Parts: sequence; C-alpha cells; structure tokens
Amino acid sequence: MAGRQHVPPANAVSLREAPSMTDPRLIHRHAQSSAGLEDRIAIQHREIQALLVDNQRLAATHVALKQELAATQQELVALSAAAKEAKAERDAQVREVYERSLKADSEARLIDAMTAELDQVREDVKKLAASRKELAAELREVEEDAAKAREEAKNVPEIKAEIGNLRSEIQRGRAAIEQEKKTRIHNLEHREAMEKSMVSMSHQIEKLQAELTNAESRARAAAAANPNHSYAAIPGNTDMGYGGQSFSDSYNIHCQHELNVLRITLNICPLFFWVHNVAESIAPFGSGPIPPHGSRDIPQTNMYR
Repeated sequence: MAGRQHVPPANAVSLREAPSMTDPRLIHRHAQSSAGLEDRIAIQHREIQALLVDNQRLAATHVALKQELAATQQELVALSAAAKEAKAERDAQVREVYERSLKADSEARLIDAMTAELDQVREDVKKLAASRKELAAELREVEEDAAKAREEAKNVPEIKAEIGNLRSEIQRGRAAIEQEKKTRIHNLEHREAMEKSMVSMSHQIEKLQAELTNAESRARAAAAANPNHSYAAIPGNTDMGYGGQSFSDSYNIHCQHELNVLRITLNICPLFFWVHNVAESIAPFGSGPIPPHGSRDIPQTNMYR
C-alpha cells in the first residue's frame, strides 16, 4: 500500500537522464520526446491516482468483508450449536418414538398372546362343560349302580355260601390235579419202558428179517439143488414153488416151519406198534417232550397174511 501511494517526482526521468544530456546528439532528440514523455507521465500519474482510489476502496471493502466474515463465523458457530441442539432434540425424539414403537410392539405381542390364551381358555371351558355333563351322567350311573349294589348286598349270605362251595370245588380240583400229575408220571414211566421195549423189539425184528432172508435163500438154494422134488408154497408167499428129491422131507418141513414162525412174528409186530401209537395219542398233556416212534422209525417188513 505504501509503495502504491508513493508518486515519483516529475523530474525523475530528467534526473536519471542528466548525464546523457551533455551529448549534443541527444539534445535535439530530447527536445522532441520531452513533450510526449510528460504526457505519458501525466497519464501514468492519473492511472496511479485511480489505482490508489481503487486500492482504498478495496481496502475498505476488505475490512468490511473481514467484519462480515467474522460475523458470519459467529453466526455459523451459533447455527452449529443450534444444529447440534436440534440434532440432539431430534435424536431424543427419534429414540423416544422408537422406544414407544418397541413398547407398542411388545404390547401388541402380549395382546396376541393373551388373545390366544383367551381362546384356549374358552376351549378349555367348553371341554370342562362337556366333561361336567359326562361326569354328571356317570354320577347318575354310579348312583344307580350303588342302589343296585345295596339291593344285591342283601344276597351276601348266599354269595358267601357259593364262595364256600367254590372253594371246596377248587380243593377237589386241586386233588384231582395232583392225582392227574401222579397218573401222568406213571404213564410217562410206562411209556419210557414201552419205548425201550420197542427199541429192543426193533433190533429183534431186524434180526428176524435177516434170518428170514437167510432161510428163504437156503430154501431157494435147496430147491435149485433138487429140481425133481417139489413142495407146496409157503402160505402167504405165492411166488415160492420148488421141486426136487435130493433133500429129506424132515429138512423141508423144518425150513417151512421156520419161515412160518418168522412171518407170524413180523405180522404181530406192526400190531404192537399200532397199540403203542394209540397209547401215545391218549397220553396226558404236560408229560414232557418225548421223541415220537412210529412205523417210520421201524424197518419196513414184508406183511404176510
């Protein structure tokens, strides 16, 4: 600002150019340009004055702007504080509204739960009413049964007598059961003895079958050796007819007698097995597991009638 307000003296150029004025060649040129230089200096002086005026105006404007800026900053601080207060108030209001909404939501849920509970209570009341009716009907039935029981209580002596008779019958039944158990044990022992005898008899039958086979083989061999002697077929076997005279009659009679005895024995054994099976079928229950013996467990024999 101080530099702008300084105005150079009017003879500043002439003073700077003083040493050169002594040159004769420049005197004429200086005379021609001095008028134009003075004009330029005057123009610059006017411009400098205008710039000074503008500078002063700008300085005043700058001061005013600084004042306005300070006022604006103060207002901005005040507005910021007011905005903070407004924001705090708004946050408080929003928080309050949010808390109210949460409370209203919880109350609505509570109301829904209470409504559901109320509906359940109503259903329970209906069920209890129906149960009350059923219990009342059952109570009437119980009262009727009690009346019948009181009527039937008059027949207690007769019932006691019947109970005594039942007890005596039970005792007789127990005695009969004990006797039945003893009978079962006896039958079981008898059955085991019969099974043992059947086993031994099975072995004897096998031996008799072997002897019968041997006897028939000897008879066939004798018949083959004596083609001229013939004797009658043994009863029960029509396939046997032999002839021949090489063996004596006593030997033939002995063979025939032996074959007849074996066949009769084999015919009697199936009858014995049938009797044993019948005895097993009528044996009392509960005598324990006993392995069955029947015609399948006995070697097959030739039946001669």
